[in-house]
Amino acid sequence: MKNVVIATANPGKFEEIRAILIGEFGNFYSLKDFKDPIEVKEDSPLYLENVLKKARKIGDRFNMNTIADDSGIEVFALNGRPGVFSSRYGKDDEDRINKMLIELEGVPWEKRGAVFKAYIALYMPEKQWSYVFYGSLRGYIGLTRRGKGGFGYDPVFYVPEADKYAAELTMEEKNRLSHRGKALCALKEFLNSDFFRNPTAVT
Repeated sequence: MKNVVIATANPGKFEEIRAILIGEFGNFYSLKDFKDPIEVKEDSPLYLENVLKKARKIGDRFNMNTIADDSGIEVFALNGRPGVFSSRYGKDDEDRINKMLIELEGVPWEKRGAVFKAYIALYMPEKQWSYVFYGSLRGYIGLTRRGKGGFGYDPVFYVPEADKYAAELTMEEKNRLSHRGKALCALKEFLNSDFFRNPTAVT
């Protein structure tokens, strides 16, 4: 398939997406690869609306196939916060984690449940086609940080299925278990389906 823009300037997110989809596209570009990058205001309370807006605006701006992601963490004890505002919960990853741990101070382990959600959109400006894929990962917010990998909330997100914190997962484990990894694998499966490769042959 043709080249693709991954609509992020975050190097960790860019590499996660590229690692799963390598071989499906020609070359991968991030927003940092363009001299005049575009910023998209994610002002909807819905992940779906934000991810479609981002993919379409960037795809039309650069006239390239575009993959966009809108994801967040919803903490049950915080009534689902920060959710769609996860990236705006603080000024940087460290600040966001500190704020979450302070808000959860005194909350027992069994009530620190949380879920990561990811929506991945593929937009193809040539045909004006958009496709969206979803993935989720349930776990718990730890009492402190663990691990040195990943990014975002990974150091405080415990993954029961792996008995590790997200920041302790290998890239292979994270691509298999994470919310973003699941959504991207669904996209990859779709790209290799008969429906996508030869839609006229599918009845």
